[in-house]
Amino acid sequence: MVPFDVILAGLAGTFTPVVLLYVLAGVVLGQFVGAVPGIGPVMAIAIAIPFTFVMEPLVGISFLVGIGKGGLVGGAVPAVLINTPGTPDAAATALDGFPLARQGKPLKAMRMALYSSVTGDTASDIILITVSAPLAIVALKLGPVEILFLLLLAFTVIVCLVGGTIARGGVALLLGLLLATVGLDPEYATPRLIFGQTELYDGIPLEAIALGILVLPEVLRRLAQGSGLSRPAVEIPAGQPAADRSISWREYWSCRFAMLRGASIGTVLGALPGIGSTAAAFIAYAATRESAKDPSSFGKGNIQGIAAAESANSAVVGANLIPLLTLGIPGSVGAALLIGAFKIHGIQPGPLLFDQQAELIYGLFGAMIAANFMNFWVGQAGMRLWSAVVRAPELVIFTLALLLCITGVYLGAGGMFGLYTMLACTLLGLVLSALGFSVIVFIIAFFLGSRFETTLSQAYSLTGGSLQELTNYPVALALLVVNLAFIALYMRKQNRRALPV
Repeated sequence: MVPFDVILAGLAGTFTPVVLLYVLAGVVLGQFVGAVPGIGPVMAIAIAIPFTFVMEPLVGISFLVGIGKGGLVGGAVPAVLINTPGTPDAAATALDGFPLARQGKPLKAMRMALYSSVTGDTASDIILITVSAPLAIVALKLGPVEILFLLLLAFTVIVCLVGGTIARGGVALLLGLLLATVGLDPEYATPRLIFGQTELYDGIPLEAIALGILVLPEVLRRLAQGSGLSRPAVEIPAGQPAADRSISWREYWSCRFAMLRGASIGTVLGALPGIGSTAAAFIAYAATRESAKDPSSFGKGNIQGIAAAESANSAVVGANLIPLLTLGIPGSVGAALLIGAFKIHGIQPGPLLFDQQAELIYGLFGAMIAANFMNFWVGQAGMRLWSAVVRAPELVIFTLALLLCITGVYLGAGGMFGLYTMLACTLLGLVLSALGFSVIVFIIAFFLGSRFETTLSQAYSLTGGSLQELTNYPVALALLVVNLAFIALYMRKQNRRALPV
């Protein structure tokens, strides 16, 4: 167990002016980018990573977590005002948020989204703080063979659920793993796939991959489409009665089961790799509608629909960090980017993290709780401001994002070499998207590639490459059975869908 004085020291590290200031900056930036359709917190985190080089690890990672949390709150604003979610996570929020805004109650819809988002996020964070340390103790008992089969199970889940088809997901996975081999062999330090470029000895720069694959293709696409026009939004009436612009305690309390259901679904799904917050929001929304006394009221401005969707998508954020911190396996692209940020600061996510960096982890937990409070107050104060951001011209927003990408990769990835690498990665990202391959699978495979290779090598040494040796590793054998069962169930489900009606 982590000593109590270390936990206190970690939490105390959060409550310093510098950390709190950067958490606040992250929340404000996250809500801002979340309110702009097309950017979103993942893109913002990718752009911000190079700028965290000069920060202390706790400061930099807390800043990124603040962006992620703020982005989910901001994403609900355009979903309510223009029926276009700022992030995919808020798509379910628009189902009832936009109709309520059309009834002349946009502030009421946005406040319900804010309150339920903070509630779901806080519930998920409490579970993360409670279970991650015990899970890390269990994870420490896993050796290379068990970790290898755990990684294979994670790859299978991500390929099946995110990859589109097994074939396309498998190709994206292999490409990500292949690109992760660029640089020095971790076992013998032999250069691989560097083509005479000494800058590639340390592998492809994280910033170039994150910005080139995730950000620039979307920025270029938006700029190419760029009409430059601002988007019309629902007007926020001035001088409304309090009942039309605020959420009373009675209304909040009436949504307690919807928020609890959303937080539970979001936490469970967030702890599993690959499922994501969009699916969690829709599942929670559907479950709440089915259990309601008047299901027909959903889709027409029911605040319970907003509460279920927002509490679920926000609960995924904290739960995503459970496999990341305990096993080093990201549950989403945002979590994968955090792995990159950890590595930039010389920290390896995984079960040993609680033993080697316990103070940092509990400082991060403190920052997450602080970010939830800040999300609440910033959201309260900034709703009218974010409603103006929704109308900002795309040309201005995405040109600014392009300049930040160029500056960030130049500073963080070795000058012009970083820029050339980012452009090559952008081309790769465009090709992958055009051919229908999942960039999410590709990115997660890239970030897990070096660990997969090291674990594979260690497991091969232990077993001699013999499957019979697996009988000495019952946990690995059980994971293999679960993996095969998951593939069989997935194939069966796909075949049923393919049958003619």
